[in-house]
Amino acid sequence: MRSFLFVPGDSERKMAKGPASAPDGLILDLEDSVAADRKQIAREMVLAYLESSDRGGPRLYVRVNALDTGLTLGDLAAVMQGRPDGIVFPKCVGQADVDLLAHYLDALEAREGIEAGTTRVLTIATESAAAVLALAANPARHARLIGHSWGGEDLMADLGALAKGPEPGQYDDTFKLARTVNLMASVAAGVTAYDTVYPDIKNVA
Repeated sequence: MRSFLFVPGDSERKMAKGPASAPDGLILDLEDSVAADRKQIAREMVLAYLESSDRGGPRLYVRVNALDTGLTLGDLAAVMQGRPDGIVFPKCVGQADVDLLAHYLDALEAREGIEAGTTRVLTIATESAAAVLALAANPARHARLIGHSWGGEDLMADLGALAKGPEPGQYDDTFKLARTVNLMASVAAGVTAYDTVYPDIKNVA
């Protein structure tokens, strides 16, 4: 898959509009684009979207909340009823996190009667200094993985940086390093390296 589009999981209008730009994958988001008091509503809306989709358009992935929020398992328990094509796993820190997510998916696929191992995983693998170092030291591998993606926004916050570079799409050395580590780790793990989101949404060109 070449392109993904993130859409907030608590916006019926945006989820309905998402396939119009013909991305290869639509990421129904339960994490950063959803306020804390709307997490449960988003779970229900994403499940309804998954259940109503004819699956004739882009593949449907769900970005769950990170493990340190305590919401990950609840997110999965809800959305796996809708049989998403995959899970986007934010703030992943190394092999142990990937293995834990895969363990959850094993159990939930069994609960839902989904063929074992068919729910794919895309990590966002560089959202903290610890994550970058873990990825460099031991690139996470798993049969469910389609790839690792690098994320600059949360890494910027973790580092206390004010910007990733002089302008959108241009990165300082620290963020170039994270991007390069993600590329090399993905190749070493035998999966696809996915670039980060492009946040300057008003720049159509």
